[in-house]
Amino acid sequence: MTPRINFVTLGVADVGRARAFYERLGLKASSASNPQVAFFDINGVVLGLFGYASLAEDAGLEAGEPPAFRGMSLAWNAASEAEADAIMAQAETAGARIVKPAQKVFWGGYSGYFADPDGHLWEVAYNPYFPFDAMGRLVLP
Repeated sequence: MTPRINFVTLGVADVGRARAFYERLGLKASSASNPQVAFFDINGVVLGLFGYASLAEDAGLEAGEPPAFRGMSLAWNAASEAEADAIMAQAETAGARIVKPAQKVFWGGYSGYFADPDGHLWEVAYNPYFPFDAMGRLVLP
């Protein structure tokens, strides 16, 4: 068995609003998207957007209110500090809330955080210790 993550689904309050945000961020929705669900190919990993209550129901859980901090973040790694700054600026222009501006960090890289309109936390980072391969995937030591 080969471990892999192929799909990340975010529960959102309004699929149309969330889809529009991610499109403004530069992602292209798949033709498989519809008003109830949106799909984006992000370099071989699919980002899905699905109604928050529907996602909870699908998992057999009570929806409740999403917590302010969900205990996880998604990461968008950049090839340089300048690219990280550009991604953060594009996210803000698209409607994200900047949680922590990109800056040099204790581990020797550069990173910041933004939250999408539903509060999902994204880290934008340049990590000089994890280069990209020819396919644009991170290479761990």
